[in-house]
Amino acid sequence: MQIRISWPAGHLTATLAENPTSQALGKVLPLSATANTWGEEVYFATGVSVPRESDAQQVVEPGTVAFWTDGDALALPYGPTPISHGDECRLASPCNLLGRIDGDPGTLASVRAGDPVRVELV
Repeated sequence: MQIRISWPAGHLTATLAENPTSQALGKVLPLSATANTWGEEVYFATGVSVPRESDAQQVVEPGTVAFWTDGDALALPYGPTPISHGDECRLASPCNLLGRIDGDPGTLASVRAGDPVRVELV
């Protein structure tokens, strides 16, 4: 499944794997939310509530599309967060892994807290 994430200063696409969390997300698309930032991570509420999957991870590669089960939110890290060790992308807690951003995850640096965000199927 491919999704498009848009905000006032830009957009990107991401390719998601087939797993229970991505399937649950797909059922509510399109969705609109308000962006939050945490270091070099963008996250926003989805209205989806799913359990943590067995392969959930806290430290991920930049450009990973993750689902933060503690906050029912998509988490899009593109660099270090306030709890990272060095340059790693460390999420607030283990997150379900959904897929990868297509292209440069650094595009997310133009997202500002409070920006409207839209997620839709491509």
